Amino acid sequence: MRVLIVEDERLLADTIAEGLREEAIAVDVVYDGDDALERASYTDYDVVVLDRDLPTVHGDDVCRELAGRHPGRILMLTAAGEVSERVDGLALGADDYLPKPFVFSELVARVRALARRSGPAVPPVMERAGIRLDPHRRTVARDGRPLRLTRKEFSVLEELLRADGGVVSAETLLDRAWDEHIDPFSNIVRVTMATLRRKLGDPPVIETVTGSGYRLDGTR
Repeated sequence: MRVLIVEDERLLADTIAEGLREEAIAVDVVYDGDDALERASYTDYDVVVLDRDLPTVHGDDVCRELAGRHPGRILMLTAAGEVSERVDGLALGADDYLPKPFVFSELVARVRALARRSGPAVPPVMERAGIRLDPHRRTVARDGRPLRLTRKEFSVLEELLRADGGVVSAETLLDRAWDEHIDPFSNIVRVTMATLRRKLGDPPVIETVTGSGYRLDGTR
């Protein structure tokens, strides 16, 4: 999952980003509306967490622009919690609305719920090939055996499960499980895949499709 945080209060923005990364979510951060529109022009985010009162380009205008052309979902944040403010935000194209101050666990739950709606329907708990992954509880098990995964291993496995047997390219995994700071020529996907395969154990279920990427084989 890839999320964009758009918040001009830098401490709050960075705190949200770090908290989401702890939840195995890839996060990018910008601090004004102009940068938000630029970033969203070349990256397809699952969710954009958007503050309403932004410099350079107001959050309302960012929301209106993204709702018209961006495939992801928008969670709008604002210090104003009146019903009329929430209605206005939703009318601009936001998919959900969260007034400040908020409880972080609620923010995470809303982000995950919106992400499930940003593509093909995905159940809250994903299962395939004896693997059961619960994003909300951050738990993974294979054939009932709990697994301890790093955040990136968890994210990669989640993307493979979301594909439901389809092939996921290394480029897509870089885009969905890491953030903008990753070197696109890094071998980090191959290394992470090797450790993930080892932890999943036998029989192997992650198949390498030469020249295309990886897939989770549900028949094994």
